Amino acid sequence: MEPKLGYGWTEDKIPDLTGTSAIVTGANSGLGFVTAAQLAAHGASVTLAVRDAARGAAAVERMRDRLPDAELTVRVLDLAGLDSIAAFADQYTADVGRLDLLVNNAGVMNLPRRQTADGFEMQFGTNHLGHFALTGRLLPLLSAGPDARVVTLSSTVHRIGKMNFDDLMGAKRYWAWPAYGQSKLANLLFTGELQRRATAARLGLRAMAAHPGFALTNLQTAGPAMRGADSTTRRSRLIATLTREFAQPAVWGALPTLYAATLPGLAGNSFVGPEGLGQQHGHPVPVTRSKRAQNLDDARRLWTESERLTGVSYAFA
Repeated sequence: MEPKLGYGWTEDKIPDLTGTSAIVTGANSGLGFVTAAQLAAHGASVTLAVRDAARGAAAVERMRDRLPDAELTVRVLDLAGLDSIAAFADQYTADVGRLDLLVNNAGVMNLPRRQTADGFEMQFGTNHLGHFALTGRLLPLLSAGPDARVVTLSSTVHRIGKMNFDDLMGAKRYWAWPAYGQSKLANLLFTGELQRRATAARLGLRAMAAHPGFALTNLQTAGPAMRGADSTTRRSRLIATLTREFAQPAVWGALPTLYAATLPGLAGNSFVGPEGLGQQHGHPVPVTRSKRAQNLDDARRLWTESERLTGVSYAFA
C-alpha cells in the first residue's frame, strides 16, 4: 500500500524559504512561536504579529538564541479590534510591501462571554472575523505573488460547531464550547470560500487550513482564568493534569501548520492535521472535515456577513 502523502513528515522536510516573507499571528508563544521560529530557521523573513510588543520582543530574543541570523520583526496586532487590524495592514504594506505567507494562528478558546472592541463575541470576533479582516486587507500583497498561501488554524472542535446565523454573537444564548466550535467551523468555511474565489479570479493564491490535534499550549488555561479564582483552581488543575498526560508538545502541534504552509504541490483548500487516532497525535497529513464545513451555502453566507460586519470587502484582481 502506498504511504499517505506526507507520512513521517517533520520540520526537517521544510524546503528552503529564503526570499519568502511571512506573517504569523499570535507568534509570541505556543504554536505560533514554534511556527515562526521554524519558518525563520529555513530562511523566511518573519513578522511576529502580537498584541503585546514586549512579549513579542522577548519571543524574538528567545529565537535569536538559536537563530542569531534570523530575519525577525515584531509588529503590534490586536485581532479583537478592527482599527488595530487596519493599522497593522497599512503599516506592513507601506514598510514591507510583500507577503508570500500569512499564518492565521492566533486565537482564544472556551471563554466566558466577552466582546471585542467592535462589539463582536470574543471567540467569533477574534478567531474568525479578525483573521477575515486581516486577510482581506492584505489581499493585494498576497495576490501580487505567484504562489502565496494563507493558512488558517481550525480545530477538531469544529465538528461540534454550527453556524447560528440568527445569533452569531451569542447574544440570545451563549455556551463557551459551542461558540468556540462555531468559530473554528467558520475558519474552515472561510478557507474553502477564499480558495473558490481566488481560483475564480485566476490567482495563484492557495488557502489552507490546519489543526494541531491535542497540543500543549496556553489556550487550555485562558478560559478558566477568565471565570474567576475558584473556577480557575478547579478547572486549571483538571486541564493541567489532562494536558500533561495526553497532549503532544507544541513542536509537534505546529507541524500541521508548517506542512500546510510549505509542502510543495499541496492543493488549495487542504485541511491538515495529525494522522493518529481521532486526529489528536502524530505526523501531519491531509485530514477530513465535517459535512457542515463543506456547506457551500453557509460558506457564501458567512462571507457576506463577514464583509458586512467588518467593513472589509475583498478586491480580487
